[in-house]
Amino acid sequence: MKRLFIDLDICNKCEECKVCCGYFYHPQNNGVANLREYAAFATICRHCEEAPCVSSCYHDALERAPDGHIKRYKMRCTSCKSCSVACPFGIIFQDFIPYLDAKCDYCVSLTGKLPECIASCPDKALDIKEVEEDLQQNVFFVGEHLAVHSRKWSREDIQPKKK
Repeated sequence: MKRLFIDLDICNKCEECKVCCGYFYHPQNNGVANLREYAAFATICRHCEEAPCVSSCYHDALERAPDGHIKRYKMRCTSCKSCSVACPFGIIFQDFIPYLDAKCDYCVSLTGKLPECIASCPDKALDIKEVEEDLQQNVFFVGEHLAVHSRKWSREDIQPKKK
């Protein structure tokens, strides 16, 4: 099955995202911002036990989901960016939390032409392709239609090495 593939290692190097989105239902949509947020929360967010981003949100827009991941409720979010400031690891980029809600539909119904996001990405961080989940190569499936390449954070990364 083909999936939308995003390489966050490439994507996060850009100073400003220039990718366009062809989401049908409203043209001001920036589905790529939604896609980057979803992929980053799933793969590189550290899901802190005492998550400062959650406690800093005045509108209860962030909470820990039952599976342990941090989730943002976009209809509650006012884009005050207090979570970005509170995140001690810099995971919540300020452009992740726009006031206008955005949605990526993964262009699953698109046939025959390249989605606008892929065609407009100057660094080729996006693609639609057959891909296998490969933890050794840092390729992770996030949901049914998305594959993400990113160095996934784990607690072992900060554990002191035993001699």
